[in-house]
Amino acid sequence: MDIVQKFIQNAQSNPARLVYPEAKDPRILEAAVKVYEQGIAQPILVGVPEDIAALAAEMGLSLEGIETVDSKTDPRLDTYAMAYAKKRDLREAIAKKLVRKPLSFGGMMVSEGAAEGMVAGVATATSIVIQTATLTVGFQEGLSTPSSFFIMIIPDFQGESDKVFIFADSAVNIQPNAQQLAEIAIASGTNAKALLGIDPKIAFLSFSTRGSAGHADADKVIEALTIAREINPEFDMDGELQLDAAIVAKVAAKKVTESSVAGQANVLIFPDLDAGNIGYKLVQYMANAKAIGPILQGFAKPVNDMSRGASVEDLIAVSAITSVQAKG
Repeated sequence: MDIVQKFIQNAQSNPARLVYPEAKDPRILEAAVKVYEQGIAQPILVGVPEDIAALAAEMGLSLEGIETVDSKTDPRLDTYAMAYAKKRDLREAIAKKLVRKPLSFGGMMVSEGAAEGMVAGVATATSIVIQTATLTVGFQEGLSTPSSFFIMIIPDFQGESDKVFIFADSAVNIQPNAQQLAEIAIASGTNAKALLGIDPKIAFLSFSTRGSAGHADADKVIEALTIAREINPEFDMDGELQLDAAIVAKVAAKKVTESSVAGQANVLIFPDLDAGNIGYKLVQYMANAKAIGPILQGFAKPVNDMSRGASVEDLIAVSAITSVQAKG
């Protein structure tokens, strides 16, 4: 079964309440209706209800059963503004102006428990989605870094069909420091378990394996591993490892001793965005792999960003992933 279909089936078994703050976009309306009809999630559309209804009528869509809220007049606005002001140490009047915006209102719905996740980005820059999620939803306990990952499905990998990896971070952090790299690893391991149901074996990648080359970049990776083990000693992690030592058992046997990760890693933590972005695209196009993402992570509750060129099918897939994350 296609992995997206697995996410859809998992979401259907326990659909989450997801908020969509860009309800003026026709793709959002079409996706929300399909998500509702397929039982993937319970959508909540943010916008002027009359405008949303008019657009849906033009498109021949029925919004029956789908909740719509107006961020400017919703009775929860004052409560959300107070909560936002307290979080950010702002005057309530300023907080209210900010929370009236659909994206911020959606984030506060997630923060305050009225929704379990948010999908945005078709009409908003990624940086704004991340900034808003940071200010409203906040971070997973013990973390302070938003990041992203790709699910990579590689056909015929060393005799194994459809081998699944997580690649992180391939879209957000340009030059993560050791602390940020550690947090990216912890968030990625958490998602490997919650989304894919796999036992994460996390490799911190480098051009060096266990001190084979001395350089500040390799030292950063070594430090990141130490920090990550302090954050979550339960996860199986190792580094610094070259890619082949991380994923090829024969190479690992020659280069590494006493490692439960080397040669069998399934969560790959790249040292910077150059490596992560180039790495996933190399695998996607040269190995004919399927890349699902980027999926945001690190937040206290799931928020996912969409490309502004996203299709309705993309929105449905990410909605399913977000729903599973919310219930994971």
